[in-house]
Amino acid sequence: MSQESSPVIMSYRQQLFLNYFVAILIDLVVLSFFNEYWHSAVQVSSFGVAFLIAILLQVLLKLTLKLEHHIAGYFTAHISLKMKIYRILSTWFVLFVSKFAILGILEFVFQDSLTFIGALHGAVPFIILVTVMLTAEYATRRIYRALA
Repeated sequence: MSQESSPVIMSYRQQLFLNYFVAILIDLVVLSFFNEYWHSAVQVSSFGVAFLIAILLQVLLKLTLKLEHHIAGYFTAHISLKMKIYRILSTWFVLFVSKFAILGILEFVFQDSLTFIGALHGAVPFIILVTVMLTAEYATRRIYRALA
């Protein structure tokens, strides 16, 4: 005999907390896998440091997306082909350049506890890491919504 449960209603703050909590844990898992299996490019001194990196990285990525949406909103308000092209270029520029800024912030904050080794002073492994993190977050959201 199956029981149907009533839908759980969460406040916006609860949903926001849960979204960030899951995203930070996903980032932590991905970072830990990279540290273990691609140690020649990504080196983290400890699990505690990896946890703090995941938190800071999540905050910085959300701020980057907020900036990107703000800039895109400016260009979206003006309807023309020229503005569409500017929007695409500005979005690409912000998202690409922000990875170097985030990498610099992480290396400044965590100094010897975090090392990215490789092309462009570690930027390539970092961009690969962030891409895998965002892909894992996206896949998790898709699976979660599919279960509803």
